[in-house]
Amino acid sequence: MVYDLFFRPLYVFVIMELRARRIVHAAVTRSPTDEWAAQQLREATPWGEGPKYLIRDRDAKYGRRFAAVAGGIQILKTPVRAPRANSFCERLIGSLRRECLDHMLVINRRQLDRSVQEYVGYYNHSRPHQGIGQQIPGCIAEDHPWPTGKPRGRITSIPVLNGLHHSYTRAAADRH
Repeated sequence: MVYDLFFRPLYVFVIMELRARRIVHAAVTRSPTDEWAAQQLREATPWGEGPKYLIRDRDAKYGRRFAAVAGGIQILKTPVRAPRANSFCERLIGSLRRECLDHMLVINRRQLDRSVQEYVGYYNHSRPHQGIGQQIPGCIAEDHPWPTGKPRGRITSIPVLNGLHHSYTRAAADRH
């Protein structure tokens, strides 16, 4: 839960692929309901292609409609009073707070959604993760080979989240 400038609550919903630590889907709402959560799962699993398992907490927003959309996905509920049962997602949410949300004043839902989506792009395509050997989730998910050896040529820095973070790439002329 995040609070806006007028102390109204906003909720951030994320779905993460565990193997690659890649954020598959993220969304923001003022009032999470069973219908809204079901729609988010529908958007995260287009054409009925979804994971074999889905770990979720015991919140009431995951009701009949959410279960109906899950279809063939086996839903695993976290144990009662076990806050660390879904530690990977807890770690992701902590990173989102520390690296993004703690550095901004949220004005409205749309602004928060834009910031979360920009952070998702940074998290998936630029941020190395210790838990997967300092690799980048987007490279693992897409089976790109990790570059080896020392990079040659000029490095370009691209600001992310208004300069809060940076993405680094080789300059266009040096990619040959």
